[in-house]
Amino acid sequence: MGWTLLKRGVAAANAASDVDLTATDFVSKRNPIRALILSGVLLISAIAVGTSMMVYGFRERALQSNLRELENTVQLLARHFDQQFDDFAVVQQDIIGQINLGRMTSPEDFRREMSSEDAHQMLKTKIGALSYIGNLTLIGSEGDLINWSRSWPVPKVNLADRHYFQAMKANASGDQRYVDAVYSRMTGHWTTILSRRLVSKSGEFLGLVCRGIEPAYFEKFFETLSLGKDATIAMLHRDGTMLARHPHVDSLVGQNFSSGAMFRRLLTNGGHASGRFVAQSDGVERLAAAVLLTNFPIVLFATNSVSAALADWREQTRLLIGAATLSVILIGSFLFLIVQRLLWQRRASERRISLERDSLDTAINAMSQGLVLFDSRNKLVVCNQNYFAMYGLSPDVVKRGCDLRELLQHHKDTGSLHADVDVHYSRVTESVASERVYVARVANGRWVQISHQKATDGGWVATHEDITERRIAEQKIAHLAHYDTLTDLPNRALFRERLELELERIQRGGQLAVLYIDIDEFKSINDSLGHPVGDELLKTVAARLRHCVGEADFVSRLGGDEFAIVQTSVRQTEDVTDLISRVYGVMREPFECLGHHLSTDASIGVALAPQDGADLDELLKNADLAMYGAKADGRRTYRFFERDMDARTKTRRLLEQDLRQMTAEGNYAEGGFEIHYQPLVNLRDNRVSGCEALLRWRHPVRGMISPAEFIPVAEESGLISQLGEWVLTKACAEAATWPNNIKLAVNVSPVQFRNHAFALKVAATLAESGLSASRLELEITEAVLIRDDEVALTILHQLRAIGARVALDDFGTGYSSLSYLQRFPFDKIKIDRSFVNNIVESDGSCAIVQAVVNIAAARNMTTTAEGVETELQRELLRTLGCTEMQGYLFSPARPAAEVVALFGERSPHSAAAA
Repeated sequence: MGWTLLKRGVAAANAASDVDLTATDFVSKRNPIRALILSGVLLISAIAVGTSMMVYGFRERALQSNLRELENTVQLLARHFDQQFDDFAVVQQDIIGQINLGRMTSPEDFRREMSSEDAHQMLKTKIGALSYIGNLTLIGSEGDLINWSRSWPVPKVNLADRHYFQAMKANASGDQRYVDAVYSRMTGHWTTILSRRLVSKSGEFLGLVCRGIEPAYFEKFFETLSLGKDATIAMLHRDGTMLARHPHVDSLVGQNFSSGAMFRRLLTNGGHASGRFVAQSDGVERLAAAVLLTNFPIVLFATNSVSAALADWREQTRLLIGAATLSVILIGSFLFLIVQRLLWQRRASERRISLERDSLDTAINAMSQGLVLFDSRNKLVVCNQNYFAMYGLSPDVVKRGCDLRELLQHHKDTGSLHADVDVHYSRVTESVASERVYVARVANGRWVQISHQKATDGGWVATHEDITERRIAEQKIAHLAHYDTLTDLPNRALFRERLELELERIQRGGQLAVLYIDIDEFKSINDSLGHPVGDELLKTVAARLRHCVGEADFVSRLGGDEFAIVQTSVRQTEDVTDLISRVYGVMREPFECLGHHLSTDASIGVALAPQDGADLDELLKNADLAMYGAKADGRRTYRFFERDMDARTKTRRLLEQDLRQMTAEGNYAEGGFEIHYQPLVNLRDNRVSGCEALLRWRHPVRGMISPAEFIPVAEESGLISQLGEWVLTKACAEAATWPNNIKLAVNVSPVQFRNHAFALKVAATLAESGLSASRLELEITEAVLIRDDEVALTILHQLRAIGARVALDDFGTGYSSLSYLQRFPFDKIKIDRSFVNNIVESDGSCAIVQAVVNIAAARNMTTTAEGVETELQRELLRTLGCTEMQGYLFSPARPAAEVVALFGERSPHSAAAA
C-alpha cells in the first residue's frame, strides 16, 4: 500500500510541474481574459460613442427641422398679411375715391363734408363686407376725430399728439401710408393704426383716413397655426414695438424689442432672420424665424422653445439610449460570464497545481504507516513523519542520503532496536530480497508489521505499520468468544473445550466431577429488583465460586443463573461433597448488591466421569438431570446423578404434555382435575366462615398428583392461566349454592395477575355464576406486587371496585415489605404456616405473629393463620387476636360434596385430623 501511494505521489509531482508550466504560459503569453475584457470595453465604448453621436445628430436635425418649420410659418404669415394690408390699402383708396377730394379745397371743406352722419354710414358700409378691416376713422388736419365707423355720434378726441399723425402731416419722407402702434384712447386697447394721408387738389393737407386693428384680430389668426405648446407668434412694428402676440400677454404688447439680437439680425439681413436666441420676455432659449413684410413696416416673429423642439428627439433618444444600454448590459453580462468561467478555470487550475505540487508530501505523510524509501545503494530517499514518530527518531540524523546502517545505528542509540546492528542489517537485506512481511515487537512494547517491496530501479521501500491496537482487539475478540462478558468466567464454549481436554486426560486413569449450579429464586430477584441488581448478584456469585475451587479446577457460567464447576483429580466422593459444602457456604452468606441485602441458595447437580459418562454430552446431560433432581426435591440441596433421574425427567415432560393436551381440549374435569375446599374457621365463634378452593389432579394413569409437582410445571409452561380461569369459574359456580355467610377464597397465580383484563374476567365470572362479589376473596402472593406494582395497584383497585375482597397470602416468607400493606388495598393478611409451626415455643415466632395481627388491626384488615394443627396453637392465636384459622386441626381440604356438611359445625376443642 505504501509503495503504491509513493508511486502515485511521484507521478503527481511530475504532473504538477507540467501543469504549472501550462498555467504560467496561459497567464503570461496567451491571456484571453485580458483580451476579452479589452475587446468588451472597446465594444461598449464604441456603442457609447456611436450612441452619443447619433443622439447629437438627431438633436441637431430636430432643431433644424423645427427652425425650418418656423421659417415656413413666418413666410406664410408674411404673404398672408402682405395681402391683407394690401386689401386695407384698397379699401382706403376706395374711401378716398368716394370722398372726392378733388372738390375739396380746404381742410374746412373736408371737415364739413365728412363729419356728417351720411359719412358715418358710408364708413360703416365699407367695413361691413370686410369685417377683418377693423374700425375706419377720419382725422382732420388739426388732429380732431371727424368720423369713424364704430358708433355715432363721434366722440370728441384730438389725436394731434400721435406720432403717426405728426409724421403724416409733416410728410417728411413723402410716403402716403404709415403704420403705427398706439394705445387707443377710445377703446382702451393697443391698436395697430394703418393711416393714409389725404390732400386737396392743390396739395394742401386735409387729414388722415385710418384703419385701427386690435391685437385680438391678429392673435385670433395666430391661434389657428398649431406650432406646439411652447411656440409663440408675434407681430412687431419695424421700430420694435410689439403689436400682437400669441399666446397673448398684456404686459408684452406695446413693449419695444428693438434691442433684441434677432431683431437686430433681421434689420441687418435684409428683412429675414432665423436662429437661436434667449427670449427677453421669459429668458428661455428659443428657436426663432422673422420676416419683414414687403410693403409694410411690420415684422412677423415665430418662436419655439428649444425644449419643446427637442420633445420628439428626447423620445427617440430614450429609445436609442435604452437599446444601447440593453446592448451594453447584454455584452457586459456575456463578457462577465465568460470572464467568470475563465477565472474559475484559472483558479481551478491553480488549485490543482497546488494540490498536485503537494501530493507527494500529502501521500506520504497522510499514511497511517511509517514509510522509508531507499535507492539501490541503500541510501535514504524519502522518509515520512509517521516513521519518525513511531520510533522517536531525529530528523537531523535521518535525512536524505542517510545510509541504512547509519539508520539502524540511530535506532539502537534511541532505544528502538536492541539487536546487533550488523545482524539486523543482514535480516533487513534478506527481507528485501525475499519481499517478506513479518511482525516485530519493538522496544516500547508495541507490535509493528514490516513489509518490504523492491522497486524497478533497484531501490526498495519499507512500510512499518503499528498493529498494536489490532492485536489487542483480536485478543479481546478471542477473549469475548471464550469468556462471559458479565462475570469474566469461561463461557459454555470454552467450558466444553476444557472439559473435553480433561476427559481425554482421565482416559489414562483418574476421575473428575461436573457440578451444575442453579441459583434458586434468581428470577424473582431479577424481576422484583431489576436486572442491574441481578447482574451484580451474578458477578458476586462468580467471584465467590472462584475462591471455592482448587488451582486445577475451573468455574464457568453456562448462561442465565446457571454455573458449572469442573473438579479434577477426584479421588473419592468426599472430595466432591467438601467442594459442595464450600459452595453452599459462600452461596448462603448474605449478598450486598447495589444497596440491597439479599439471601439466596442453590440447587446443585453432580455427575462423575467416567462412571456417569465418558462422553462430553452425556456427562453434561447427566449433570443437568441431577440439578433438576435437586430442584424437584425442593431446591436448596444437591443431588448426585442416579440412573432413574432420566426417567423422572421424562415423567415431568410427559406431565407437561398432558397439561397442554387438556388445556388445548378444555377437558379439565375429564382429565382428572378436581377442586377441594379447606374450611376457614372464625376463632371467635369456632364456626366455618369460608373455604379456600384448592386444585387437585387425579391423573387417569398416575393417580393423584401433588400440586407441588404439577403447579410449578403449569406456571413454567404458562398453562396456569387457563387452569386458574377454570378453577375460578367452577369454584364460583359451586360456592353460589352455599349459604350466604360462607365466603370463597381462590388463589391467583402471578401469571394470571399480569393480565390487564383480569378484573373484567372476575366480574364476568361472578355475573355468570350468580355469586355475590362480597363473598369472593382472591388470594395473591407478594410475587405479584414486586414485578410491576403500578399495574398491580390498578388491578387491585378494579377488583375492589367490583366488590371482591383481596387477601395477601404467605405474608413474611418472600420479599415482604410493610409498605405493601400501606400502599395496596388488602382486606386480609394470611400468616404463613412457617410462623405458626413454632408459635408456642419460647423463642418462636409469637412476637412476629402478634406484630402482624396488630398491623392488620390498625389497617382494618382481618388475619388468617395457616397450618394450625394443635389446640395450643389455636388458643394462642385466639389470644393474640387472630381472626381466622385454617389447618388440619379442623379439617383438611375436602371435595365440594363433603365440605358442605361442615358449614354448620363448630370447631372441636381438641385437635382432630379429618
